[in-house]
This record gives sequence, C-alpha cells and structure tokens, in this order.
Amino acid sequence: MEMRLPEPGDALTGVEMFAGLEPEVRQRVIAAAVPRTYRKGQLLFVENDPGESLIVLRRGAVAVFRTAPTGERAVLSVIRPPDVLGEVSLLDASTRSASAEAIEDCAALALSRPAFMELVHSNPRILDAVMRSLGGLIRRLTEQNADHVFLDLPGRVAKTLVRLAGESQAPMITIELNQSQLAEMAGGSRQSVNQAIGSFASRGWLRTEGRRIVVTDVAALRRRAGMSDR
Repeated sequence: MEMRLPEPGDALTGVEMFAGLEPEVRQRVIAAAVPRTYRKGQLLFVENDPGESLIVLRRGAVAVFRTAPTGERAVLSVIRPPDVLGEVSLLDASTRSASAEAIEDCAALALSRPAFMELVHSNPRILDAVMRSLGGLIRRLTEQNADHVFLDLPGRVAKTLVRLAGESQAPMITIELNQSQLAEMAGGSRQSVNQAIGSFASRGWLRTEGRRIVVTDVAALRRRAGMSDR
C-alpha cells in the first residue's frame, strides 16, 4: 500500500496537531515522546485499555477497529503518517474506545497523557487542531453509517479501495491488505467481498496478486462508489 511519508524535517513535520508550535516547543515534545516500533499484526492497544498515550505514526499503517461480542471486527479507519491516534481517550481521561493493529511494520512516537495535557494547556492553538481531528473522526463515522444505508456491498468495497488508494496519482496502486481485512472495513462477509473483487477484476479495474490488490482504474471505482470525480 502506498504511504504518505512525512516531509523532511523533525519527527513532527507534517503532523497537523503540532504544526503551529515554535521549533523549540516541538523539540521539547520530541524529547518527551518515546520511540516505538510495531510489527505487522501487532496490537498497539486494545479497546478498554487505559488511554495512556497519544501515538504519532511516522511509518507504516494502523487499522483502528471495534470488536463485537461475537468476535466480528469492524474497521473504523486506517491511519497513515503523519496522522495521530489515541487522542480521544487522552482528552476525556477514559479508556480506549477502540483497538488498533499494525497492518504494516510501523514506527511511531508515543506521548504520555501528562506530557500531552501540559502541552495543550501551554499552547492553546493545539486545541484547534485537536477539535479538527475530532471533527474529522465524527464526519468519517457519520459517512460510514450513511454508506451502510445508501450503498450496496460492492459500492462499499469500491469506496474502501478508493480510500486506501489515497491521493496517489500512480497508474497502478498496490494495496497490501488481505480480503478478510477488506471485508472488515467494508462491513460484509469475506465471500461477498471476494465476489465484488472478482467482478471488479473482470472489468479491468483491479487485479489480485496473492494477498495484494493492484488497483488499475481508481476513477471507475469512484464511480461505482458514487463518489464525485476530482
């Protein structure tokens, strides 16, 4: 899956939440943060864990998901650099509202809740970025609910693939995601998602290579998902 890497600079370059900080404050944040690495398939945290840190993703990709009592998983979002995760539980001092799993090998910075709250109190501009982050989360969840009402499963699969393709303009975009994970994101059974993928492949919109999906016609997938052309 193609990654958007942070621009050259310090470890917080490109992270919107910290964009308004003075260079010396950014360096203090970096000094207070703990570097962490996660292997593909490793859990960063689990639903109902204590919300102890904000995680700044520097490399890789993380799936944020909820688990039903039956064990079924629903993927809420996929986080990529230079995004952050875990801010909700830090703000309300509550437990984690979802789980997070590395779907690629990841490198990150973990900023403890006390350090994060001190930063918020001393730099009120960060609150604007935090509110935008929370607003984006609410919009994504609202859109996902609407998708389940207004889109059929193939439409949701197409929309999920478009989102995973991101802003890449490459003629072919490789998505390193197995079909079970794709089913969790689209909200359908693996068998139904396989059928949708097969249908898209027969139309020349994508092809499968083992556990990879190579998207060859993003525009067609956007149309199938009912998304506006850009």
